[in-house]
Order: sequence, then C-alpha cells, then structure tokens
Amino acid sequence: MTEENLNPEEGELQEPAAPSPEGDEAPAAEAAEGAAGPEVPEAEADELTVTKMELEERTLDLQRLQAEFLNYKRRVDRDRELIRENATYAALTPIIDVLDTIDRAREHEPLEGGFKATAEQLERVVAGLGLVKFGEVGDPFDPTVHEALSHIGTDAEVEVTTCKVIAKAGYKIGDRVVRAAQVLVVDPA
Repeated sequence: MTEENLNPEEGELQEPAAPSPEGDEAPAAEAAEGAAGPEVPEAEADELTVTKMELEERTLDLQRLQAEFLNYKRRVDRDRELIRENATYAALTPIIDVLDTIDRAREHEPLEGGFKATAEQLERVVAGLGLVKFGEVGDPFDPTVHEALSHIGTDAEVEVTTCKVIAKAGYKIGDRVVRAAQVLVVDPA
C-alpha cells in the first residue's frame, strides 16, 4: 500500500487508473483543466475587474484632491494679494491729504530746501507703493475717475465734456481709484 493509492476522503486504497495510450500525464492534465481551468481565470478576471475599479476610484480621488488643492492655492494667493492691496490702500489714503498740502504749497511758490527734498522723497515713496496721481486739464470727463463739482459753461474747442479746472488731483492704486479727481467741466458748444 502506497500513499499515492490512498483515497484521502475515505482512507481506502484505490486502484491505479489504467494507463492511456497517450501516457499517464494526459488524464491528470485533462482532469486538472476540467475542474480548475475555467474557475481560475474567472476568479482572476473578477479580481482584476475589482482591482481596476479600485484603481479608477483612487485615480478619481487623487484628481479631485489635486483640483481642490489647486483651487485652494489660487484662493490663498488671491486673498493674500487682496489683503496686501487693502493694507496699501489703508496706509496711503491718509497720505493723500499731505500730498494735497504739498500741491497747494507749490501753487503759491516753488518749494525750497529741506521741504522740497522731503516732498520729493514722499512722492517717490508713495509712487513706489503704486499710488498714481491723475487728472489733468483737458482730460475727457470720465465719471468713474472724475467727480464733477460744477459745469462752467460750454467751450467751442472741445468735442466731449472735458475737465477744464482740476480742484483736487485724483489718485489710483493699480486700477482702484483711491480718490476721484475733483474737477470743473465744460461741455462742447
């Protein structure tokens, strides 16, 4: 009695199978293919499908996270820039009154000495921070950047409503108007 001929389920001795003309290995191979052949590829296919679905889910999750991160980064950068602009605006707004005082002093007489150097330095500093002065005689009137204090009649030399007198210059930081230019305007004749 050998272990090869022992039936594991019943514990009884089996008769060896008759040899086939093709050899001993052929029936065993056919039996293995018949019993486990279709199930193994099917189980592997199911596992592969599940794995592919999980991979696709993880890929979509990763893409969503990347998009959320990019949106977050853009939002933080935009907010950071807005905070910087608002801080600059808040710091420079009160200085406009000082610049107006310097302009009025220049209207009376040329600046001299230390006051001239201080005024020029202040103007350079605020210009470096982005504060730009605007409003010149002859500019076409634009209600988004000019505040018309009065109409002073008509003028045959102009084709559109035009700034004739600048009472106070306007100031901008970038595209944002800090103070509109206060002007007297004339209409075309």
